[in-house]
Amino acid sequence: MDKKEDKFYDFYNGKRVLVTGADGFMGSHLVDRLVNMGAKVTAYVRGSSVTGTNRFELKNIRHHIDNIKIIAGDISSPDSKNLIVSNNPEIIFHLAAEAYVPKSFNQPLEVIDANVYGTLNVLEASRSMGNVLRTVCTSSSEIYGTHDEPIKESDIMNPTSPYGASKLAADRFAWSWWNTYKIPIAIVRPFNTYGPRHTYDVVPFFINKALNGEALTIHGDGTQTRDLMYVEDTINAFLIMGSHNDAIGKAVNFGTGKDIMIKDVAQKIKLYSNSNCEIVHIAPRTSEVKRLCCDPSLAKSLFGWSATISIDEGLKRNIEWVKAQRK
Repeated sequence: MDKKEDKFYDFYNGKRVLVTGADGFMGSHLVDRLVNMGAKVTAYVRGSSVTGTNRFELKNIRHHIDNIKIIAGDISSPDSKNLIVSNNPEIIFHLAAEAYVPKSFNQPLEVIDANVYGTLNVLEASRSMGNVLRTVCTSSSEIYGTHDEPIKESDIMNPTSPYGASKLAADRFAWSWWNTYKIPIAIVRPFNTYGPRHTYDVVPFFINKALNGEALTIHGDGTQTRDLMYVEDTINAFLIMGSHNDAIGKAVNFGTGKDIMIKDVAQKIKLYSNSNCEIVHIAPRTSEVKRLCCDPSLAKSLFGWSATISIDEGLKRNIEWVKAQRK
């Protein structure tokens, strides 16, 4: 896409934008779009324990190294506030998090530090600057827990894991900072995002196993469902929440509105990978959410947003990307 054909070009071109978690899965795709539109991007990345917290090792945005600024550090440290303030961004996208749900089973305090205190540091940086146009905080569909029907923003929030609880706390802190201090905050609640560069969760796990000819292991009977959204649709959601006036003070769900059973995801990946792998079932996972399906009607009514990439098209793209990386 030519950068001027991007519908967000006029808003983001020339803007000073800081992205936390910029070298991660979703963060790196967001950086790609922002750089392409001519935004002045600062990437906040995790400092390396080997080379020191003021150094960094990039994996997903290395190709942008000459076109962006880099901040390296621990987002959960109070020092992160001063690092952000000194950068003086106009727009902040806060994606830095410990996002692997099983990690929260054995290391809940580390997950809470990153997700809750990291968010508080970003919120306080935004408050102290006083001139930020928008701070977009990343929540999660995991805050809701299991619901029998597609999930609306008004539904009860009963997270089933320490990870989900940490994201719920961060979500509500972000809203309270808007409500109390009137900072222009918007909260994105993406459902399960997949696509190139993703390294954990069910889709990349199954794709790598299938391409290796190894068994695809499913926790439980595989009837648990997820609303799987391709990363391109998710990044459009972030860009909307960073630019649309109606996003301020809102927490908005973004998903396809269609859920799929995990056992069916395995079958599709086996088919599209042309793999002879087995599909086997193992013990159910701790704190498993039985069903996650988004009701995206608020995003549609506020912004005209809807997901555009089907599960079949998205899985095919993802598989071809993994194959290309192996060559």
